Amino acid sequence: MTVTLGDVREAAARLDGVAHRTPVLRSRTLDRLAGAEVHLKAENFQRVGAFKFRGAFNAVSRLDPRRRARGVTAYSSGNHAQAVALAAREFGATAVILMPADTPASKRAATAGYGAEIVTYDRYTGDRVALGAALAAERGLALIPPYEHPHVIAGQGTAALELLEQAGELDALLTPVGGGGLMAGSATAAKGLHPAIRMIGVEPTAGDDTRRSLAAGERVAIPVPRTIADGQAAEIPGELTFSINRRLLDEVVLVDDDEIRDAMRFAFERLRIVLEPSGATGLAALLAGRVRPLPRRVGVVLSGGNIDAVRFAEVVTGGITVG
Repeated sequence: MTVTLGDVREAAARLDGVAHRTPVLRSRTLDRLAGAEVHLKAENFQRVGAFKFRGAFNAVSRLDPRRRARGVTAYSSGNHAQAVALAAREFGATAVILMPADTPASKRAATAGYGAEIVTYDRYTGDRVALGAALAAERGLALIPPYEHPHVIAGQGTAALELLEQAGELDALLTPVGGGGLMAGSATAAKGLHPAIRMIGVEPTAGDDTRRSLAAGERVAIPVPRTIADGQAAEIPGELTFSINRRLLDEVVLVDDDEIRDAMRFAFERLRIVLEPSGATGLAALLAGRVRPLPRRVGVVLSGGNIDAVRFAEVVTGGITVG
């Protein structure tokens, strides 16, 4: 099972008129600091505030209508939860979402606001994959995983497809890596169009499961990461996503929580946009000089902006720490 450029293009057709075609932002100050021409794909302006809507809607749209009518379920720390809830609502279907008990209140409220029922679990002791599968079986629901699904991956890849249409050919593309779905879809699209493009994944220092897995040549599990980048707190890459990323991902760089905070502040003060921690890791890698040598034309996926005002202030001032 794999994902092709054709799959990403088909997903783009399904998303046309449903998902937002998000803007590409430029900043002379950022270009000067980074030493490159930087094109920022602002997925914080996507529906539900993150790229996740692309994959969720594509996957829900591909379900048999009779199966979809029985309802869908997903497990997620927040953005995929909202995306599946909204995608289900678009088709008049119900959604039951399994969420960590410590998910930010704003993400839980937004998910419920799309009409979903929320079931919670402890992310540090519970196995969300097993719990999600059990919930789906018990209630007869279609399970839409956050990244380990070809239709989800193809949908996520439409962000990179759009970026390359908007900005033209790029020398490199930086993408946050959690479970690996955004990178797998983005790399499929980008390498399919421009084989020489350098695909660079960005992980929080505490959550470097993909970097370790690439070095080992096989999937490596780590303890549940404790980082402010909760959307990237994966313990192990997905089997399907890793099979794609080990072929197409050129390297992974790491950023720590303080560097993520700096990027969030920069985005707010200079770009006038709000990014959640996971959405800022690609920008953090540029500002911290993690990419060397840095190519001339660089794209960065700003993956999301789902964070409430109080938490944003606490994070950027160092009031929230994890560990």
